[in-house]
Amino acid sequence: MTTSKAVLDSVLTCPQCGHTEAEVMPTDACQFFYECGHCKAMLRPKAGDCCVFCSYGSVKCPPLQLQRGCST
Repeated sequence: MTTSKAVLDSVLTCPQCGHTEAEVMPTDACQFFYECGHCKAMLRPKAGDCCVFCSYGSVKCPPLQLQRGCST
C-alpha cells in the first residue's frame, strides 16, 4: 500500500492565448472541459490524455500521479 499523496495544485496554460491560471484538481474524477479565464477558449484534453490537467497543466491529474489510472 502506498502512502504517497498527490499534488492537487496545478497551473493550467491556455494554448490559445498563453494565459495561466492556478487551479485545484479534483481527486475523484477527470476534468474534460475548462474555460480559459482570459480568452474564453474551451479547453479539452489532447488525444491520448484523460483530462485538461494532463494536457495543459503543470502537474498530471491525481489518478495518474498515484498510478491508479484515470477514472473517466
